[in-house]
Amino acid sequence: MNIMTKKPSLPPPVPPAIGHVATEQELREDLAAAYRLIAHFGMTDLVYTHLSVRIPGEGHRFLVNPYGMLFDEITASSLVEVDADGEPMQDTAWPVNPAGFVIHSALHRGAPNAACVMHTHTLAGMAVAAQTGGILPLNQISTEFHGRVAYHDYEGIAADDNLAERERLVAHMGDKPCMVLRNHGLLTAGRTVAEAFYWMYYLEMACRIQLAAQSSGAPLLLPPTQVVERTSKQYKSSHNKGWLPWQALRRKLDREQPDYKD
Repeated sequence: MNIMTKKPSLPPPVPPAIGHVATEQELREDLAAAYRLIAHFGMTDLVYTHLSVRIPGEGHRFLVNPYGMLFDEITASSLVEVDADGEPMQDTAWPVNPAGFVIHSALHRGAPNAACVMHTHTLAGMAVAAQTGGILPLNQISTEFHGRVAYHDYEGIAADDNLAERERLVAHMGDKPCMVLRNHGLLTAGRTVAEAFYWMYYLEMACRIQLAAQSSGAPLLLPPTQVVERTSKQYKSSHNKGWLPWQALRRKLDREQPDYKD
């Protein structure tokens, strides 16, 4: 007689306490996980674009990807510690692209709640960034972004000699978690890697849904403004924004790509 053994149930994740300060190793593992997941969900641009996170402590110190690695090659130990100008603060055999860190450094230093900054050049994100209307409240996912998306006009490739654009980026971002860089791509910021990833994942989904709806050729149906505003308010913010799906995604990586922690 075969006896079915019950598989142990997964213990529910316990949120971190308010005020918890992540260690550098925890941040390395979280950021490496984010790189792998951006690759998994098809949001990469070869070896370009960056995800970065601030390291707690004195001075401006951040973790960023070594320039030239694919996102699905990133590990916790391969991430490079850089200063506010994107210059390496550790020995590394891989180059770092300081010019690519310009947008990140501006927001890390000037925008509230920008401990983690993510920037992508996806097909959907760049297509919507080329539309005058920006993110449209076409569906329930999109309505969360009502009043939460900043816009910044294209000024060419971000360069470290354009301090005025850095100031404009920070001013346009304000306290919003998301930004559409017009004619360029998408950007999100969060107090944690989990929060920044949550915003990026759903901002990307909003763009993909918008393009799909527009490509059908049918007239677009937008909910009334009062409904959009009410729905947007129903999406609550918390100090653990995006934390629960992040735990599920980390478990997925633990099963399928455990080397991200190396």
